[in-house]
Amino acid sequence: MQKKQTLKRSESVAFCGLAIALIAIGAWVTVPLGPVPFTLQTMVLAFVVLLLPVREAVASVAGYVVLGALGVPVFSGMAGGLAKVMGPTGGFIIGFVLGAVAAALVLKAWRAPSSKALGLVREYVAAFAFLAISYVCGWAQLMAVAGMSPMAAFLAGIAPFILLDAIKIVIGVSLAHALRQAVPALRRANA
Repeated sequence: MQKKQTLKRSESVAFCGLAIALIAIGAWVTVPLGPVPFTLQTMVLAFVVLLLPVREAVASVAGYVVLGALGVPVFSGMAGGLAKVMGPTGGFIIGFVLGAVAAALVLKAWRAPSSKALGLVREYVAAFAFLAISYVCGWAQLMAVAGMSPMAAFLAGIAPFILLDAIKIVIGVSLAHALRQAVPALRRANA
């Protein structure tokens, strides 16, 4: 029994480490678009939040943010440090953790239905809850740190990304859903 629990913990740590690495790689793919860059982070975050069990997903996102805050260059543009988290775009980074918690709450409250179509709707609701929380946190910090009006912050930090992020969410959810269907152990972990 003890050996099985140790193996499960080791597997969990390995999945969290792999998820953090994937999020960092998604962040490194950067296209500058004003104060907030375009990255593949949103796609990878949706993938991680939906693929891993709730505890591991939240731990992975939180671990990513902590590593970046400590100076490891995991944020967009291969940057890291507390200044990045406290800067104009740091609210989006903080919002990743709060968004992962929101997505986890959606997944916990809305148990996996037997219908595949409803299961996919459940995943999209969780992923878009994640994105909405990230947007709200990023918008608030952009206003506060950059001294922008609510409309200016929205137009600079959110509006240019809505369509792109929706597409990335669709891709991330689709990838997570497909992988979970292909690997039965992942289905059991997220039921």
